[in-house]
Amino acid sequence: MDATTPDTTRPPSTVKVALLGAGNVGAEVARTLLDHGAEFAARVGAPVELVGIAVRDLTARRTVELPEELLTTDAEALVDAADVVIELTGGIEPARSRILRALHAGKPVISGNKALIARHGRQLQDAADAAGVPLSYEAAVAGAIPIVRPMQDSLAGDRVDRVLGIMNGTTNYILDQMDTTGAQFDDALAEAQRLGYAEADPTADVEGHDAAAKAAILASLAFHSTFTIDDVYCRGITGVTAADVAAAREAGYVIKLLAVCERCADGVNLRVTPTMIPREHPLAGVHGAYNAVFVEAANAGSLMFYGAGAGGAATASAVLGDFVSAARRLVLGGPAQGADPHAQLPAASMDDVRTSFSITLTVQDRLGVLARIAQVFADHGVSIFTMQQKDHPHGDPRLSEIRLVTHRGANKDLVATVDALRELPFVEEVAGVIRVEHAD
Repeated sequence: MDATTPDTTRPPSTVKVALLGAGNVGAEVARTLLDHGAEFAARVGAPVELVGIAVRDLTARRTVELPEELLTTDAEALVDAADVVIELTGGIEPARSRILRALHAGKPVISGNKALIARHGRQLQDAADAAGVPLSYEAAVAGAIPIVRPMQDSLAGDRVDRVLGIMNGTTNYILDQMDTTGAQFDDALAEAQRLGYAEADPTADVEGHDAAAKAAILASLAFHSTFTIDDVYCRGITGVTAADVAAAREAGYVIKLLAVCERCADGVNLRVTPTMIPREHPLAGVHGAYNAVFVEAANAGSLMFYGAGAGGAATASAVLGDFVSAARRLVLGGPAQGADPHAQLPAASMDDVRTSFSITLTVQDRLGVLARIAQVFADHGVSIFTMQQKDHPHGDPRLSEIRLVTHRGANKDLVATVDALRELPFVEEVAGVIRVEHAD
């Protein structure tokens, strides 16, 4: 062993923990470590010492009162002084550099940083593998829900065919309110902000970026490949109206912001979109700010993981579970489990994904309209599953509303059909297009 190689074979007499970040989650992690030190010592097999908490502002108000002597702005020195590093600062930099600093020094890292893992997870995992230490990120995917480790361990011998997830509590709360109370989008968002489920700037949630990052991480695990957030087709919920939600309810569906990662002929398709699912599907019953992940595997069949997807205490539970596992390995010795990217399946485009659309049209109420619409579908090789014509919702006698659900077809054919419908002279508006799961 040369002078530059860390000696990770000698177990520490005390496990020294550096905590980077003291936001809602970080503060709960610190509180739990400080209040239950004896319990963690018993679980880990050695005393546990929180040696410091790196923060940007020493005077900022926090959700938990923390000992002032533990707070520091020198994160790098704190990393160097620790045996295990917990990173909960968020963002790409300086979090990436600090994690790499810890890993290169042979120190296990626990992170809840979904944006970083979704973009640079491969680089970080390679550094962890080279050092022979664990990089753990259960909290980056679905808060308190244990899904990373089941993918890495329990389902490692199975073939996962598809993963469907409600992975963002803010959007699930908004859509659930629209479904159960008839609220408009803006009103449901305002209520989510009042309750603390949504940030003052909710863009990352309502535009689907948060769920897309989690989908990239989960797909990498499920399909033993490497995906980033750039591989995820993403569309948020800002265009979903109360009328869309009501129509879905009337047809026996509920609208969820759904992350779907599924095998197809040329790889794995990753997408996050508002999606109609049948009310009898287990995911349809996920209410409020809760999350759930539904896994379809060749041998295990259908599995669902459900629980709190956000919140300081809930997410801290996942962080501390990773910490205990990493600290026990440090105390007892033994190799860390590396990543398993053996399949290296490519990210598949949306073009050939087989899916279904719900399409809402505002049309002129005159003879021949339905026949011409049906012809457009036939011209593009798309079959209609259900079709319903109603009076215009605002009472205009010159117009009608038509709602259709297609059978499954290639996404490119469905998109071409919608584009052709927009060009018809008697189509006043294509008022809504929402994907549908299990339409036939």
